[in-house]
Parts: sequence; structure tokens; C-alpha cells
Amino acid sequence: MPNTWKHDRAKAAIDARIKDVETVTVVDYTRDTSLTSIPTNKAYRVDGVHLYIEIVNFDEMLWSTETEGETCHKRALRFLNLHYRAVHRILADANAIRVDFHNQRLHAVVTKPYGEDAADDRVNKGVAIAKLITDVLAETGDHDEKIPNARVRVGIDTGKTLAVNNGRSGNREPLFLGRPANIAAKLASNNKAVGIYLSNEAREAIDLGAVDDPAKTKLTNEEIKDCEDAAKLGLSKDEIVSDWRKDNEANPIGAFSFSRTTPPLKNLDISVLTPGNSRRMEMVSVYADVDNFTAYVDAHIDDDPEDVVRCLHVIRAELDRVISADFSGRRIRFIGDCIHGHILEGTAYNTDTDETVSTAVLCAGALRSSFDLALERLETNDVDTDDLGLAIGFEFGPEAITRLGMQGSRIRCSTGRSVLESEREQKRCNGVQTAIGQTAYDNGPASVRKLFGSTRRIPNLTYDVALESLAAENNAVAKVARAAVYAASSPAIVRAAEVPFRPFVKFD
Repeated sequence: MPNTWKHDRAKAAIDARIKDVETVTVVDYTRDTSLTSIPTNKAYRVDGVHLYIEIVNFDEMLWSTETEGETCHKRALRFLNLHYRAVHRILADANAIRVDFHNQRLHAVVTKPYGEDAADDRVNKGVAIAKLITDVLAETGDHDEKIPNARVRVGIDTGKTLAVNNGRSGNREPLFLGRPANIAAKLASNNKAVGIYLSNEAREAIDLGAVDDPAKTKLTNEEIKDCEDAAKLGLSKDEIVSDWRKDNEANPIGAFSFSRTTPPLKNLDISVLTPGNSRRMEMVSVYADVDNFTAYVDAHIDDDPEDVVRCLHVIRAELDRVISADFSGRRIRFIGDCIHGHILEGTAYNTDTDETVSTAVLCAGALRSSFDLALERLETNDVDTDDLGLAIGFEFGPEAITRLGMQGSRIRCSTGRSVLESEREQKRCNGVQTAIGQTAYDNGPASVRKLFGSTRRIPNLTYDVALESLAAENNAVAKVARAAVYAASSPAIVRAAEVPFRPFVKFD
């Protein structure tokens, strides 16, 4: 059944995922244990320092040409690839955990030395790592290829989080849930000013006084030097840059080469992609972020962290199922409590813009309907969900999908102007709103523009609302989807509907 959402199908899937986490184990992370293959029903309570590193000049790569063609995408991907390789080396040498590298944003965690009384040592080490990454990325551009050095802004916080499994087979990595990760991310993405910014908790851990606005108070050179002296990383910027250059010479990144994929997008095997075997198509990028989840984790992490694991597993699995199974799209990755995916309608040669945007609207409605149903089923099974919401944003445009990094340690990447814009659309939504980007709004069908209105943002867009609103305006995708739903529920009704209308004529 194409591009449809059904209540009973979603309920069955959600109930199956609830059964997966009927019994959950949460243990303290107190020794050197791999976090790359955490079972679905297990979590680690981790006391650590979280670093978010934002490359503030990444946008320059995507807007380096007037038209968003292959050239700017190749520059953007090469920019990311060069810097990811350098950061990978630093984190490995510093014995820190790389959590995620999503476009311009890196998340890493320092867990050693262990114990609550070692927070100062971990913060010092986090600052030293941040400074080393800043210095190294300032020398790892490629001016021959018009790739600048990276300019970075770093946010750091300390405290307890829950580490859970993030992803499926072939894409497993740890995910850290809780206030420290969220605060570090906000400090890093607050604005374009470079520097290292610590939360008040992190500042107090190393005996720096609290400040009124941590996001506007970067560490001084003297404060950073004190942290470096205390951390004693024993790593040399010059040696890392030298080793990085040697590695690039011995193992070239390779020229980026793009081709299209044949829909449905869900069949795209991202695990086989490389720079020389990348994909590039006009698609919709979708971001769906669980609103208020950080507060939810804070409220439950001490007394009933098992509910956090249950809630996250059920919601993420269902959002993933909606994108990939119901709408034949492709999940790119989970980013904290957010899912990023793509929707594509068309052929191996062309994207059908109207169909793609229309399908994305139905998908956004289905994401909200499944989210609401997941909360309902969790509550029925005695899992508290508090006041969680879902903020959804999507945008249309050319996007590239590939894998970057070191051989044997590649990470999936999807980038493009619409990827960044879809995240921005999501961020202007609260927990009941859905927003459409300007390009999708302008280039999609009139029925979509009427639905979203001039603000391009509406509340409570469920699947039924989206379906009926678009179908009422003769949207072709919605009409086909509605007919498919009716056909599944009552074939006789559809057969009757297909009989040509013959007006009654009275003869004298």
C-alpha cells in the first residue's frame, strides 16, 4: 500500500517494540566497557564531560557557488572528510569517545578518569582536547581545492547521562541522553563566535566562578593553558598534523563522484557508499525532534531510568518505521532524540517535485500520528511520558549521501542546503508544530501551500488531517493514498466508486 499510514499497523508495531523493552537493565559505567554494541534493553549511567564542536564556517562550502550543483557539494564533503580524519585521530589518541559527527557538528565524551570526584580532571581533559582540535583544524584545509581551514566553537558540560544503543546493525554507535549533552550542544550552536564555552557546572568543577551567560563567556587563553597543564594530554599538534598529512598521502580521500539511486529510497544501501560511489538527488530532508526530552531524562534518570530507555526505543523505532516502511524513505541517522531522513518520489533519472513534497507532507502527518499513538500505548503499559512533544521540519532540494572518514571507520553523511534548512525549520517548531521550508513551499503543489498558509508552520498536523486536506484540493498523491486506504478496508466501496457516473434523465 503506497504512502499510507494505518492506525492498526502502527499499533501492532509499537506494541512489538514495547515488548522488546519489557525488562530493562541500567548499570553504572565504571570501567572500560565497549559502548558500541549496547543491547536494546540495556543502558549505562555515565558520569562524563560532553564536548560539542561546531564548525562555524561549514555553510561557506554549501554556498560557495550561486547554484547548488555538484561543485559545492564536493567541496562541502571534502571539507568534512578532511576535518573528520583529523578529529578521528585526536579522539583516538586522547582516549575519548566519538559519539557522532553529523555535518558540521561533532559530539564527543570524556569518561576517564572514572568517579564523581574526578569531574575536574575530566573537564580539564575536555578543554585540552577542544583546544587541540581547534588548533589542528586550523591547519587542515586544502587551499588548492578551495577548502578553508575550519573555524570552530566548542560547548562543554559535565554530569550524568544515559548511554544507549543508537542505530541498527551496520550503524551502531552509543547515544548519550541527558542535560550535559543538551547543554553542551546549545553552547556550541549558540552563535558564530569561535572559542571554548563552559557551562557553569563545568566551570565550577575546575574552580572557575559561575557567570551570568556561559554562552557569551569564552575561556581566556590563560584559563585554557591552565587546563592543558593539568590534563597533560601528551599530544602534539604538529605531530598530529604531520601524521594526518602522511595518512592522506598514503590513503587519498578520493575524488567524489555522484550518481542517482532508483526509488524507492528505502532500498539504498548506505553501507557500500564511498566518496567515489556517492549519491546525489533532489529530495526532501526531514527532521523530527522529540521536544522536552532533556527535561524528561532529568526527571527520570535517578529513580526510573528504565522508562527513559523504553520511551526512546519505542518512539525512535516507530518514527524510523514510518519513514522507511510506510513512505519508502531512508533514515540517515538518529541525532540524540531526533531522527533525520529523506523522502524521494520519481524515477532513476528524475525527481517528481510535486509527488515528493506531497508525500513528505503525508509522512510528516504520519510521524505525528505514530508519535501520539506511541505515547498512548506507553502510558497504557505504565511508562511515564510526561509532556513530550514532536517538532517536525522539512525542506526540498539537491542532497548528497555518502560515507566519510577512515577506512574501516566510515560514518554516513547526508548534506545539502536543504538538510541544514530542514533542521532550522524543525527548530522553529514547538512540540505540536510542523514547518515546511521555503523551497518546498514554493515548488510544491498549491494544495500544500494552502495547507501550511503564509507562515509555513501549522499545529497538530496528523496523518488524517494531511490526507483529507490535500485530497480536498485534488492533490494526486493524497487521492491515491486515500483510495488505497479505502480499497484495503472495503474493496466493494472502491469498486462502486469506480463505476462511471450516469446522470438520471427523465423522458416524457
